[in-house]
Amino acid sequence: MRFPRSWAAAALLCLPLSLSPCITAGTAQAAAPVTIASYDFEDGTAQGWSPRGSGVSVAAVQDAAHSGSASLLTTGRTETWNGASVTPPLEKGVTYSVTAHARLTAGTSANTIALTVQRTPDGGTTTYERVGAGTVTDAAWVEISGTYSFTTDSPDLLLYAESSDATASFYLDDVTITADTDPGRSGVTTDFETGTAQGWSPRASATLTVATDQAHGGTAALLATARSASWDGPARSVLGKMTKGSKYTLSVWVRLGPDTTAGDLGLSVERRMNGTASYDQVAAPTAIAAGGWTQLKGSYTLAYDVDFLSVYVESSSGTFPFYIDDFTLTYVPAKPIQTDIPAVKDTLPFQVGAAISRAQTLGGHEELLTRHFDSVTPGNALKWDATEPREGEFTFADGDYLVDYAAAHGLRFRGHTLAWHSQTPDWVFKDGDRPLTATPADKALLLKRLENHIRAVMGRYKGRIQTWDVVNEVVDENQPDDMRRSPWFQVTGYDFIRTAFRVAREADPAAKLVLNDYNTELPRKRQAVFNLVKKLRAEGVPIDAVGHQLHVNIEQPAAAEIEKTIELFAGLGVDQQVTELDVSVYTDFVSTYTTVPPEVLALQGYRYKEIFDVFRRQAARLSSVTLWGLADDGTWLSTFPITRLNAPLPFDDELQAKPAYWGIVDPAQLPPLTRRLDAPQASVKIDAEREQQWNLLPDTPVARVGDLAARFQARWSAAGLAVLAEVDDRTCDKADTLTLRLGGASRVVARDGRASWYRTAALTGGYRAEALLPASAALGGKLPFELVAHDAKGGKDVSWKGELTLTAPVKATTAAKGTPVVDGVADAAWSRAPEVTTATWIQGGSGATAKVRALWDAGHLYVLARVTDPTLSEESQNAWEQDSVEVFVDPGNGKSKGYDDDDGQYRVSFSGRQTIGGTFDAAGVKNNLVSAAKVVPGGYVVEASVALPTVTPAKGDLLGFDVQVNDATGAARTGAVTWNDSSGRSYLSTAGWGVLELGK
Repeated sequence: MRFPRSWAAAALLCLPLSLSPCITAGTAQAAAPVTIASYDFEDGTAQGWSPRGSGVSVAAVQDAAHSGSASLLTTGRTETWNGASVTPPLEKGVTYSVTAHARLTAGTSANTIALTVQRTPDGGTTTYERVGAGTVTDAAWVEISGTYSFTTDSPDLLLYAESSDATASFYLDDVTITADTDPGRSGVTTDFETGTAQGWSPRASATLTVATDQAHGGTAALLATARSASWDGPARSVLGKMTKGSKYTLSVWVRLGPDTTAGDLGLSVERRMNGTASYDQVAAPTAIAAGGWTQLKGSYTLAYDVDFLSVYVESSSGTFPFYIDDFTLTYVPAKPIQTDIPAVKDTLPFQVGAAISRAQTLGGHEELLTRHFDSVTPGNALKWDATEPREGEFTFADGDYLVDYAAAHGLRFRGHTLAWHSQTPDWVFKDGDRPLTATPADKALLLKRLENHIRAVMGRYKGRIQTWDVVNEVVDENQPDDMRRSPWFQVTGYDFIRTAFRVAREADPAAKLVLNDYNTELPRKRQAVFNLVKKLRAEGVPIDAVGHQLHVNIEQPAAAEIEKTIELFAGLGVDQQVTELDVSVYTDFVSTYTTVPPEVLALQGYRYKEIFDVFRRQAARLSSVTLWGLADDGTWLSTFPITRLNAPLPFDDELQAKPAYWGIVDPAQLPPLTRRLDAPQASVKIDAEREQQWNLLPDTPVARVGDLAARFQARWSAAGLAVLAEVDDRTCDKADTLTLRLGGASRVVARDGRASWYRTAALTGGYRAEALLPASAALGGKLPFELVAHDAKGGKDVSWKGELTLTAPVKATTAAKGTPVVDGVADAAWSRAPEVTTATWIQGGSGATAKVRALWDAGHLYVLARVTDPTLSEESQNAWEQDSVEVFVDPGNGKSKGYDDDDGQYRVSFSGRQTIGGTFDAAGVKNNLVSAAKVVPGGYVVEASVALPTVTPAKGDLLGFDVQVNDATGAARTGAVTWNDSSGRSYLSTAGWGVLELGK
């Protein structure tokens, strides 16, 4: 079956190139007929036609053809109604023209061939409606044509060819269905207000009932019960309602069914071609709150030819009942891409690419891709699950398509990826049903499978794929040896990496071979990957390049950290590539926007500028940069780490340039940006010395220009606003200056000068300045502030402009050195530790509080909290609503707006129940906590040990630290109080935590 491009865009993700549409929307005028479907059987398949009647056979043959070289032969008939049938993409209220060509097999007497529709209205009885008929012979092809329409919802509809001769065999060819409107743009709406299922049917044995006890809108909804599996539930055909290369928005409202208190539901699409099914997620499974309606919504572009297309609602697990209501499928008109702006690839001194799937090779996406990029990476098409789902059975349809597409359009190609712990089928790590273990035989089996896979995949594309990510994400800096405990490593140790690179070099000696990983811009991960590459290259492992994924956000890490990474790996003599760049608009894993604010998009634009400034400076060490997606309508961050709106790429979901684009191409076009920074209250001595107060927080970096960079902090007091700035400027010149503007007043600091209000001091490669500016300061006040560092010899400036918010002092305390027994009873060692009290209320104004002390030793931080709380409760199912103590620890005192992977939230309830929070389900910190709790008169005591495996604690070190007490009354939290953080966001951000100094 062939679909016109005008309505195939949504189907495009799933259809083979050989079945591309025979006409496109661009070729038809508004009044011209729109081809809905055509069947010519030239691909050697039945294109969705199937036998009608027992014993009937249908097959594409080359015995005869009306045009081309093939037709559909129907044999084995024993009844007049026997024949060939297909489910065409027809909808009510549209008038269709149906044309087919028929011919009898040789020696068959003339008879009548008819085209008929079998239709079952929703809630009605089956009808048979003649479309057209003609007298057909074996001597020539005869055209059969007619028009057809219907007016009621009819979920079961077949078009079939039958003959007045019960045993006659006949050929069909060039069957075409046209309409005077385009169903690919008219959309679908179902609301069940008619009392019928409106085309929805069960995927298996589920029972679907129109219910009136619940409704999102109106008075009715559809209830799914008696589901046989998580995927069994309501489904609706949308064949013909989506066209290849077009974009659609799908939405449905869902609600948990009777007696169901929890469950996840998602929205998906099933597509088939010639009996082969594939599944695409539109809206990822989402937790549905009991007692209310939740919208599942997403966009979808069909990228494949299909003869079956259905949308359905499913659960991630379980067979609980649920309701659906107010489903809509809406065509999204394509906005023309901008052709009057510079091409990204023309502005950069290195190769720039995008991760793509088939959908990005069609329509406006294709125009955007070929205009702005000169390389591509397949997001999923060449991963193991896509290329070898079963041992020795290789599937290359998507890979072939994308490689052919790249070659045809002059795009270089990065292969991704050959060995990874994720998206690798279970069979790879099993012998039958038995998991492989670290025995010599199992190791040999696993390495042989790896070798076979690499030779098959790389061999197929030898000379056509220039670069391969050979191994992906093998490092875990939280392990003692820095290696991820994947099945690969657990069975083979380092040998799977050695084998992968050796075989890859043999399979395609000309290909560049890459070791790819994420978080290489973070110090611990950076060093761990560096050490691994250095070790393996010293052994002769042919690692040609290191891939830095660079999944970052609008705030962190600093661009300087990315530059440090590139400079470090340059010492290994390897090429470097940025392989998966995107910039999330969120700094944490929980927050969400309904619409991303303009100021956030502006900040993202400046972030892209800073990052690409690094890339340009490091161009001699960097051969390519790949964005992990083409535009915001196709980003993995829409479902990771949670389902939410994200906009991490330079082009928006309408394929239009964002500030992020201008940050890459021409930063002069960026919108004005007001940056924001907290300035805590503190009194400091103006002497250009970095006293401890300045170490409580990290410096705020100022974007580097050339070799000029700066960083600064601010504090306020009754005396005014104090600023500490450190400037990197190796070209020492008396004319170098630091300009500080507060409100409308400017003051200039000379590099080697001094005055009553400022001092300077020389640093290696630069200088430090400390100044006190006159200001009327009060808690909560906001001050406009600008800092400009000027390099006289280079003629360059770096600057920061924004608003300072005057905040409360950063609290600091000391942990005494000592090792207590963690049993809920205070040892004598605790008496040496200073005591602090939780008194910063973030919920309520009275209730449970704690007196807290801290100790430390070579590998641990210890916390003792004595909680005053006469009434204790764990009634709530939510741990944070139970009487409990939360200890927050940041070993690096990073004060970031999110969590690093070694930052932890450690919660202990009064009964000793533990819950731990952190990034990626607290993977890096989940084993750090040992605790004890004991109820005492008037409250309870929590004693905890938090391991610090990522640092080597030493006297004078500063840790980010805070404590929160949750006060429960019954099943609700009625109060919460911290030691320092007043934001109520300690569970999301380390920025507001206090500071703990390791003492003696």
